[in-house]
Amino acid sequence: MSDSAGDNSKPRVIVLGGCGFIGRNLVDYLITNDLVSGLRVVDKTPPQLAFLNPKHSKCFEDPRVEYRSANLINPTSCASALEPNGESWAFVANCAGETRGGQTEAVYAEGIVTLSVNVARQCCKLGARLVEISSGHMHSSDKPQKEDCPIEPWTVEGRMKSRVEKEFKNMEGELNYTILRPAIVYGIGDRRSLTPRLLYGGIYKHLGETMKLLWTADLKMNTVHVRDVCRAIWTLGLKPDARGQIYNVVDEANSSQGSLAELVAEIFKINHDYYGTTISTLAKNDIASVAEEANDKHLTAWADICRRYELQHTPLEPSAGAELLLNRQLCLDGGKLRALLPPTVPAPTSQRLLEVLEDYASMNLFPKELLL
Repeated sequence: MSDSAGDNSKPRVIVLGGCGFIGRNLVDYLITNDLVSGLRVVDKTPPQLAFLNPKHSKCFEDPRVEYRSANLINPTSCASALEPNGESWAFVANCAGETRGGQTEAVYAEGIVTLSVNVARQCCKLGARLVEISSGHMHSSDKPQKEDCPIEPWTVEGRMKSRVEKEFKNMEGELNYTILRPAIVYGIGDRRSLTPRLLYGGIYKHLGETMKLLWTADLKMNTVHVRDVCRAIWTLGLKPDARGQIYNVVDEANSSQGSLAELVAEIFKINHDYYGTTISTLAKNDIASVAEEANDKHLTAWADICRRYELQHTPLEPSAGAELLLNRQLCLDGGKLRALLPPTVPAPTSQRLLEVLEDYASMNLFPKELLL
C-alpha cells in the first residue's frame, strides 16, 4: 500500500472480519466516502471466495485497501494481523466472530470469546482504540431495553458476547474500547439475519402455500440497516468520549414478526399466517424437533428451487436455529446513539429487502424468476 494511495491526513483503519456481512459494507462505506488514507482488511476467507458483489469487489481492489488472511483465534496470527507497520491505527473495528448456526458451545466460545479477547489484548499492547460489535440479544422484553438494563442473554451468541463485554470491563484501565449492540442487521450481503426469512417467502411462493409462522405477529424483532451500523462504527471509532461506552444500534421502526412478515408477503405476493400461542407453546416443549422439521421442509424445497433455476454455488440457506424460534423478544432503546446519530434508514421497507435479493439474483445466487 503506497503512501500516494490516499490523503495521509486521513485516518488509517483496520477491519477484522472484513469479508463478512457487516465488514464488507464497512469497507464499502469507508472507501466510497473517501474517509481513510489506508484500510487493512483481515479475514480468514479471501475476498475472491466471499461472494462479494461487483461494487464491494471494486472497493477491495482500491489501492488504499490491503487484505490479510489471519486466524484471530491464534494469538500469534492475531498479533501479526494487527501489526501497524510504523503508523498507528485510528481504530480497530472488530466485525469478526463465529456466526454460523448449529455449532457446539466450544466452537462459539473460541470463535467469539477467545477471538475478541485476543484482539483486545493486542489493542492494549498497541494503544489502539477498539470498536467491538456485540449482540442485541441481551434481553427479552417487549419494552425497549436501554444499554444499562440488567442483561439476560438468550442466544448462544448473546451469551458469548456478554462474556466478551465482561472481559473488556476487566481491562478497562488499559483498553480503549466502545461496544455496539445491534438489533437484527439487514442489507446487501446479509445471509443469516433477515435473509432466511426472505428465502422462506420465495419457498412458499414456489410451493404455492401460505407461509405460517410460530407465535404471534406482535413478537418484537427490532432491526437496523447495515449502513447505519457502519456509520455508527465510523463515528464512535473517532469519538474520544465514547470510551468504555455501550450503544444500542437500532432503527425507529420497532419492527415485529408481523411487520417483517408483511414485507416478505408483499415481495412474493403470498399469504401468511401464525400458529398462535397455543400450538406454539406445545411446539416449545420440543423446539429442536420443530426447527428440524421446518428446516427439512425448507431445505428440500430450496434444493428443488436451486435445481430448477440452475443455481449451482449459492451460499444462501433457508434454515433457522432452534433458539431463534423461541418466544423471545428483541426490543432495544436506541435513544443514546440516536441523540448523536439519527438513522438514515428509519425502517425496513419491501424495497430495501428486495434490494438484498436482487443483489443475489444479479450474481445468479437467487432465482430472479421468483421475484417476478
